[in-house]
Amino acid sequence: MKDTDIKRLLYVHLLCIFSIILSIFIPSFFLENFSVLETHLTWLCICSVSVTAVNLVLYLVVKPNASSKRSSLSYKVTRFLKCCIYFLMSCFSFHVIFVLYGAPLIELALETFLLAVTLSTFTTVPCLCLLGPNFKAWLRVFSRNGVTSIWENSLQITTVSSFVGTWLGAFPIPLDWGRPWQEWPISCTLGATFGYVAGLVTSPLWIYWNRKKLTYKNN
Repeated sequence: MKDTDIKRLLYVHLLCIFSIILSIFIPSFFLENFSVLETHLTWLCICSVSVTAVNLVLYLVVKPNASSKRSSLSYKVTRFLKCCIYFLMSCFSFHVIFVLYGAPLIELALETFLLAVTLSTFTTVPCLCLLGPNFKAWLRVFSRNGVTSIWENSLQITTVSSFVGTWLGAFPIPLDWGRPWQEWPISCTLGATFGYVAGLVTSPLWIYWNRKKLTYKNN
C-alpha cells in the first residue's frame, strides 16, 4: 500500500465534504430565505445533486478501478441505465424501511422519500461509482474479508457510518424538547450527513494508521 494512494483517497474525500459545505452556503446567494432547517427539503435536493455530481466527476477522473479493456458505447449506456435502476431501487427500498420503522406512510411521504434519496446518495452512489451495478461485488465488499483495495475499505466505513448516523438521528424525534430540527425527517438527514462526513474523515486516517496491518487480495 502506497502513501500516495492514501493521499489520493483523502483528497477525494475532502472534495466530497467540500461539496456538502457548498450546498449549505452557495444556494443562499440565489434563493431567498434559504437555510438547512427552514427550507430543508430544498437543501436535501441540492445536497444530493451536489454530492452525486462530485462523486461522478471524481471517480471518472481518479478511476480507482479502471479497466484495461475498452468498453463499447452500448455497454456504457446499458451500465448507466442499470446504475439508474439500482439507485431508484435503493431509494424506494430505504423509503419502505423508514415506513416500517415508524415514518408516516402518507402524510409526510415526500419528506420520507427525500430522506431515502439522501441516504442513497451517501451510500448507493459511491458503490455504483466504485463497483458499478454488480450486486455480487457489493456483497463481496461488505462481507468480512472481501475488500481488495483501500477504496473499498473506505466505502465500507462511509456506508456504515451513514447508516449509523441516520439511526442515531432518529432518537431526538420523540423527545419533548420542542426544537425545530426535531421535525421529521430533519434530525435523520442531519444524522446521515454527519455520519457520512465522519466516515469521509475517519476512513483515510484509519487506513493510514493501520496500513501495515491491512492486506488486500490484489496486492
